[in-house]
Formats: sequence, structure tokens, C-alpha cells
Amino acid sequence: MMGKRQRRRGRAGPADAAGSTSDYRDPAGNVLTLRDSVSAGTVAKLTEMVSGAAASTDDRWRRSSEMLFERFAAGWIIAGLPLSGQKQLLGRYRMADQETQRWVREALADHVRRHHPELGL
Repeated sequence: MMGKRQRRRGRAGPADAAGSTSDYRDPAGNVLTLRDSVSAGTVAKLTEMVSGAAASTDDRWRRSSEMLFERFAAGWIIAGLPLSGQKQLLGRYRMADQETQRWVREALADHVRRHHPELGL
């Protein structure tokens, strides 16, 4: 019997088309790599960005920024150190100073406007 992971590896489809990326370089020379496309399901999830009624505006804004980052970030080279795992990427984004987070959000917003205008950023 073949496991799900093995079956998925052998399939060609929309996920294979999502392999293209774009690089964004900050003033310090660090490189953020973003996926050019995401699945229709991801687009739907990002469009609704549901949050709890008790969440503050700041909480919703921060969570929506993190959701975009989680879905589009494919890699980040900081001071020559490559990061590629989703946990590593999100952890580094959360630990970044305000200026770095602002730069990431701006690069991400520009990228999403060009590649997924249906998200309305």
C-alpha cells in the first residue's frame, strides 16, 4: 500500500506550476524569495481572513500579514544564512525589527498586487 506522501510526489499538476518564485533584495542585501502563485484554496482562505470577534484590529492586521507571509514566503537569506522551512521563516519574520517587518510587508504587498490582484491589496 502506498502512503499519501508517496502518491502526492508522483502527481503532476497545479502545484508544479507554482514552482516559480521572485526575489526581493532589501538595502542590506538580504533576499526574500516569494512564490509567484498559490492554490485557489489558498486564495480563498486569504480572501476571507476570518478572525475571532474578540480579536482587536491590530490582532487581525498582524494575523493577515503573517498569513500572507506564510503562504508566499519560500525562502529568506539573511546575512548569508538561508532559511527555507516554514517554521524558520515565520519565526524569523516574527523576531524581525519593525523596519524589517515593514520592508517585508511592502515587498509582499507589491508582489501580491502583481501576481494575485484578486486579493485586493
